[in-house]
Amino acid sequence: MTALAVIAVQIIGFFILFIWEFNEIKKMKEKKIKFRDPVVERVVDKFVSRSDVGFEKYGKTLHDERTGGHKDLAGYLNDVQEELMDAILYIQAAREELAEKVVLPATEPTSGLPYYVTDVTS
Repeated sequence: MTALAVIAVQIIGFFILFIWEFNEIKKMKEKKIKFRDPVVERVVDKFVSRSDVGFEKYGKTLHDERTGGHKDLAGYLNDVQEELMDAILYIQAAREELAEKVVLPATEPTSGLPYYVTDVTS
């Protein structure tokens, strides 16, 4: 294939992608929301950003996935379980990171167990 043909294929591919993305953007709804709480606003911004990342990665929205029959209830429950398991791991890693940075007072137990675990024997 000549260099000119390669460029032509790339240009055609670009236009196909542009038209597809333009059509996807036309499907998007726009809402004007007033926020009284900047924390809530930042969380909503993160949800929208996360949705954009998911769309870029999978090429469909969660709504498309659900209504298109791409995943059933068991699939969603499995996803939730995996995400929650990951969240627990992140919490543990964050606690360990924090523990390495914070010097505990001498009155704290040094067993390595949380303060509320008192019934564990060696």
